[in-house]
This record gives sequence, C-alpha cells and structure tokens, in this order.
Amino acid sequence: MSEWTFITKHGMVLFSISKGRDKMGRGKTAREIGDEVGVTERTAHKIITDLERDGYIVKTRVGNRNAYRIRPEVPMKVADTEVGELLELLGWKRRGRKKAADTPEKAD
Repeated sequence: MSEWTFITKHGMVLFSISKGRDKMGRGKTAREIGDEVGVTERTAHKIITDLERDGYIVKTRVGNRNAYRIRPEVPMKVADTEVGELLELLGWKRRGRKKAADTPEKAD
C-alpha cells in the first residue's frame, strides 16, 4: 500500500514558509524547508519556484539568503477561496495587510 498525504508537498512548503524564520531569526533556506517537509533541497527549490511563478509567494534576496512573503489574497487553484484562508485554518496569522476584499476601492 502506498503512502499518501492529505496536503500536497506544495502546500507543505507554503505552510513551512508561513511559519516564518529559523531559530536564529533568519529566513529559512531551501534545505531547511526541505528538511522540515521531508523532501530534498532540490525538490524544495523546484516547489518554491513553482509557488513564486504562480504568484503565491514573492522571493527577495537578503544578504546570502532569500526571504519569502506570502501573497494570501491569491486564490487556490482548486477552490473558490484564497490561500491565506487555508493558512489561517492551520494557525497562520496575517501581518498588517488586509485581504483584497476588505480594501475599499478608489473612486474614479
């Protein structure tokens, strides 16, 4: 019987990123994310690239590491909900930014 997980590796990498920094307060490396999720560093890099390409995260270089910012307003591919809503169910806390739907539109 094969093993399966309820949440995909992409979801697990996104959740690892959402948990924030390492024990020293720095952004996590792909190796650290991979170790936490149970995938190789190479696989973690590929997944991070996928998440960035599809707009779920924004990657910024800080010194010799990357910092990741989650874009919680991006809709999930298979549901009519935002990725931030799923992360909040898993205990993630939004930082200072309101959801796109909560932001008033500018008048022309």
